[in-house]
Amino acid sequence: MAATPPPPTAPPKPTWDPARPEPPFPWLRPTIRIRLTLLYGGMFLIAGILLLSIIYLLAAQAIGVGNKMPFTIVSGELQVSSQSCPDLADTPRTQDAINDALAQCLNHRRQQALDELLSRSLMALLGLSVIAFAFGYAMAGRVLSPLGRITRTARQVAGSDLTRRIELDGPDDELKELADTFDDMLERLQRAFTAQQRFVGNASHELRTPLAINRTLLEVHLSDPEAPPELHQLGKTLLATNERSEQLVEGLLLLARSDNQIVERKPVDLAEVASRAIDQAHGEAQQKGVEIRGERAPAVVQGNGVLLERIALNLVQNAVRYNVPEDGWVEVTTEVQHGQAVLVVSNTGPVVPAYEIDNLFEPFRRLRTERTNSDKGVGLGLSIARSVARAHRGRIIAEPREGGGLVMRVTLPI
Repeated sequence: MAATPPPPTAPPKPTWDPARPEPPFPWLRPTIRIRLTLLYGGMFLIAGILLLSIIYLLAAQAIGVGNKMPFTIVSGELQVSSQSCPDLADTPRTQDAINDALAQCLNHRRQQALDELLSRSLMALLGLSVIAFAFGYAMAGRVLSPLGRITRTARQVAGSDLTRRIELDGPDDELKELADTFDDMLERLQRAFTAQQRFVGNASHELRTPLAINRTLLEVHLSDPEAPPELHQLGKTLLATNERSEQLVEGLLLLARSDNQIVERKPVDLAEVASRAIDQAHGEAQQKGVEIRGERAPAVVQGNGVLLERIALNLVQNAVRYNVPEDGWVEVTTEVQHGQAVLVVSNTGPVVPAYEIDNLFEPFRRLRTERTNSDKGVGLGLSIARSVARAHRGRIIAEPREGGGLVMRVTLPI
């Protein structure tokens, strides 16, 4: 018994999802550098507050606020005056009164000294905290610089530049071990992609050549006017089968190529791409009595024009072929939403259950059929469209339309 193939992996989620609202307070999710800065500065601030409290308590204990006077007047007629304690001049000239006034003056001066010590220490702590936070921000950036280098390399690799390497130097710590592991993974990925590209090139030649020879031989035999009608009919059947095989091979090769990221990118207007796709499908739409409509606003993206045109053509052709017998329509629109270029193809057609939407994107799958003999295609159109969208760091989603048909939405980064 053949082994059951593993389920297909889900496509990566884009940076913007139209169905998911943005968080109301994005600033509440600080970067790791800000968090490290807050950690370093917070630890310094806590340590400074504890140190200041200990110094204040020790100073208060040393100068003895609230303790008894270190001296007393025992005899003699005195006249006491002080600029810091002017109330001493009005004190009665008795020993007890003068001793109490001197004690209050001394305690007052001690408290002033402690208050001044506290205020100046707080100012110093505030200044040092600013310096500590700035120093912590700089240190966090220095500590995280290898991670930034890894991130930049990963971003370049995401554009199919598999020749890039981190090559992080420095001590053999955890970050260097991570960078070396990432370099080893890139090396294996490069070998795998190189082998895949070589296989696709060889398969392209080996599969196209015999099919092209068969088509030529069949066309030569069909051009013979003396051939019997049975042979003509057989030749037309074989020619149609051969054409279907050629379409299948082209679709498989395009599917294999489009799974990779696009290396060379140029500005492409989705409105122009959609118009070209509509022109190619216009004849088939007229034969089936399907009206193609919709407004197409400029939406320029960076990508491969041929592959993007393949997305639009596959979606428009599917919308035309899987439509209602009478008074059907296909609406094709392009616009820019939330910094994303959006291509929407909606149509009338049969009712599609929501639970069968994901199956439509699998190769050789159609609605409630698999690998069936159909004149509507080989079952690779939506698979190719999804692969091309992924290669452009975008996504394609399908939604059932109320009353029948589908709404296909392609979102691509600008």
